[in-house]
Amino acid sequence: MKPLAPHLSVNVNKIALLRNARGGNLPNLIQVAKDCEAYGAQGITVHPRPDERHIRYADVPLLKEIVTTEFNIEGNPNPKFMELVLANRPHQCTLVPDAPNVLTSDRGWDTIQHADFLKDITAQLHEKDIRVSIFVNADEKMVEGAKAVNADRIELYTGDYANNYAENPEAAVRSHFLAALEANKIDIGINAGHDLNLDNLEFYRQNVPGLLEVSIGQALVADALYYGLHNTIQMYRQRLMVKEMI
Repeated sequence: MKPLAPHLSVNVNKIALLRNARGGNLPNLIQVAKDCEAYGAQGITVHPRPDERHIRYADVPLLKEIVTTEFNIEGNPNPKFMELVLANRPHQCTLVPDAPNVLTSDRGWDTIQHADFLKDITAQLHEKDIRVSIFVNADEKMVEGAKAVNADRIELYTGDYANNYAENPEAAVRSHFLAALEANKIDIGINAGHDLNLDNLEFYRQNVPGLLEVSIGQALVADALYYGLHNTIQMYRQRLMVKEMI
């Protein structure tokens, strides 16, 4: 059986950041999310941060109302974040250990050190029928730790892969390949995200077995400035397609 292509979830944080720069409603975040789905996105991701510098907490219920594909909320599960997620019940919640003042997510959870905390948070989300994904570095032990706390999926942090891809693609993807093998072995789903782009995405998909979903925002929005949003989403979808063997 031909493997299924991973899904593309579009992170709309940068759309919200552009809107917030002028204080109005241009671009209209809700309309852009609708358009992303119409253009082929298979999910919408948001990552609200405490300072609300891009996605605002008030955006979440509005997006929940209109998203017809998969709605994914990611972030650090502090009490305010958990209140937001449990009230709006997205399809998936991705737990990310970013500090309040961090510019962007730059590492995954230590799922062994924080096992008790993550297990409790995962149980709270499961009570609301929310799928749980834990953001981890490409490390087999961290994958095993995510499984141990009952997470449904991991999201592999791909910043290291992206940083090293141009110099040596095979070396850059090696740890991700091994982490994916372990995830497949212990039956935990695989997502991935951070700095994936049109240059490095296809190679990543080809070398990470069992990849289910990627979440992409910064690069996709930047590419849309040149190619247009519709074309850009289709270009990313094409990179994720599994080619037929000839």
